[in-house]
Amino acid sequence: MKSLKTILLGSLLLSAGLCSTTGVFAAGADQGSLIHPIAKSMTIVFIPKVIHPWYEVVKAGSLFAAAEFKKQGINIDVQWDQPPQADVSDHNQRIESNIGKHPDGLAVSCLDPATNVQILDEAVKAGVNVVTFNSFCADRFAFVGQKDSYQDGFDLAEFLAKQVGDTGKVGILSGSLTAQDHIQRIKGFKAAMAKHPNIKIVFELPDNDDLDKAVSLTESALQANPDLVGIFGCNASNPIGAARAVQNAKLVGKVKIVGLDDLPETIQFVKDGVITATMAQRQWEQGYWAVKYLVAKNEGHTIPMDHETGSRIITKENVGN
Repeated sequence: MKSLKTILLGSLLLSAGLCSTTGVFAAGADQGSLIHPIAKSMTIVFIPKVIHPWYEVVKAGSLFAAAEFKKQGINIDVQWDQPPQADVSDHNQRIESNIGKHPDGLAVSCLDPATNVQILDEAVKAGVNVVTFNSFCADRFAFVGQKDSYQDGFDLAEFLAKQVGDTGKVGILSGSLTAQDHIQRIKGFKAAMAKHPNIKIVFELPDNDDLDKAVSLTESALQANPDLVGIFGCNASNPIGAARAVQNAKLVGKVKIVGLDDLPETIQFVKDGVITATMAQRQWEQGYWAVKYLVAKNEGHTIPMDHETGSRIITKENVGN
């Protein structure tokens, strides 16, 4: 795998039209093919897993990239087609509908890889340029985001184990049952917790990326487990839901919460000590580079198959940084 520095350098050259097919890149035009004329206008459609504040930051990155292209005389119409709920059928219908419109680029956050892959294959066959982001789908589609969700879950489990003194009952809010990033985070969390025999996972409840549901699930879990010491939330919604429920139950400090992402409410809960730690992705970059790469594909360039944006743990001690 090429280093991120190498990929970014090549990508900058690529987006400026200074690089075509080199060893750095692995998706797009065939070796030796001619670079396409630069189009003066393009339409790029983003299809996330669900309407969610997390994606607003991705959207901001995509619009920033479009504004950069506008300065070059290229008009990029960035459209967002967002399912109101994390529903596999609705998500797939939106992908299929947009394939029929034949946009210049399609950026998809995979909700259900088993079915998404088939439809994205159809998009490629139809001549639609495809990039995936946020939630990994398959190696044959270029991906921008944090690919190693397993490690994120593993690291948060190790962090939580230390916070609870390596003993006690913990629970999992498991997000969407088909979302690959959620699944991998939970696998990583469980693998790490298996190394801590005095910690017992007493519940695993799917909130389906619904904040209100995360609150109610946590409230029920706290009543059923009055000696609970920790909660792991595998997406952006459920740490907030867990934090609201723990705060309302006056259990702040007694129940340690770890989760994902850096929404404003999440960060405030970290500052207040309600959420012990959150693993934040760099979602702005996902939107930015998805647009850059889809424009590059339209110009006949090749693009990286894997642009790792990474993640970082945020705690009360380092949140100011």
